Amino acid sequence: MIITIKDNNYSASINSNGAELFEFTKDKTNYIWTIDEQFWNKTSPILFPIVGRLKNDSYTLNEKEYKLPRHGFARNYDFEVIHQKENEVVFSLKESEETLKMFPFEFELQIRYTLVESKLTILYEVINHSENSMPFNIGAHPAFAITGNFEDYSLQFNKDENFETHHLENELFNGKTTFVESRIGNIPLSYSLFENDALVFNHLKSNEVSILKENNPYLKIDFESFPFLGIWTKQNAPFLCIEPWYGHADEKISNGNIYTKKDVQILNPKDIFKANFSIEIP
Repeated sequence: MIITIKDNNYSASINSNGAELFEFTKDKTNYIWTIDEQFWNKTSPILFPIVGRLKNDSYTLNEKEYKLPRHGFARNYDFEVIHQKENEVVFSLKESEETLKMFPFEFELQIRYTLVESKLTILYEVINHSENSMPFNIGAHPAFAITGNFEDYSLQFNKDENFETHHLENELFNGKTTFVESRIGNIPLSYSLFENDALVFNHLKSNEVSILKENNPYLKIDFESFPFLGIWTKQNAPFLCIEPWYGHADEKISNGNIYTKKDVQILNPKDIFKANFSIEIP
């Protein structure tokens, strides 16, 4: 089911399958990339209850092993629409017999999309309905359309940074880092930046990043208090993903215990976790 919300000349369309944003338009121009399966078959998947890959695609809980696919399972399930008005919609996913085999917790994941003028805000709410504390990660993975020459674009952060990226090796962190070339918070884009997978930044001073096209504002992402930010594309692909995360892939040295997974979130019984980010078209 497709839900479209509107405000003046802006609109956003979300598929209830995965609660996945696939259009965010201004004057009918879509700023989310259109799927081309030679590159990627998603537009903006929800990453839950893990972000990235687990070592051996598995984890242990109370001495029992569970399997979880990369980025979890939320992106593969139909969400229920529990609230809707002209400029807002809320989707809900709860545990099922299938999810309990992968993730033995009773939960509710709500995704709220709110469009006010040029800004689309996406709010995540994770509710732990279990009797035990619940370990989880959650993250966003929106892909923005890139037209023309990729090297005409750059990323402008709202604070000057030392952009230290953490290296992935076979989709696990290997403990190595390097610094990305920048000038006053600006990173010029080229496909060579992504030859070894995503750029992954940890605890930036910035809370906003803008995509500039030929030094002009193209769109802006406010990632609030998210502690990790992934930046990713594929070679020659006409998109750029900007990904706010709570959590990340396993380290190569991970022992598999989900409760001690580095940067895992722990949610007490009956508690609610909230986080939001926004996308703004100038």
